[in-house]
Amino acid sequence: MPELKTAALQYKGHPLRRKDNLIYFGSMADKYIIMLQILDTKKIKDMDVATKVSVQIQLTDPDLKSRDRVVKKSEKDSLYAAMDVASVWLDRALSTR
Repeated sequence: MPELKTAALQYKGHPLRRKDNLIYFGSMADKYIIMLQILDTKKIKDMDVATKVSVQIQLTDPDLKSRDRVVKKSEKDSLYAAMDVASVWLDRALSTR
């Protein structure tokens, strides 16, 4: 039986990957990547909605310590606001190569 390949989820032309409460936005092949961490959620009907999200733009250099990779960070009150900031930060960082 042939293996089915699913298209990777993308937002504004950059790949999105999720692992538990972490969302990685961008490609590890690029110089920068965004890490979004959902810090707090609230229940609306039967769904958890993010109410506090940490946004960090990081260098992808594997030789740096994790704390030295962080270029800029912020906290937002919703996933939508966090993704909006993340998209702008990543586009600006990648355009200044």
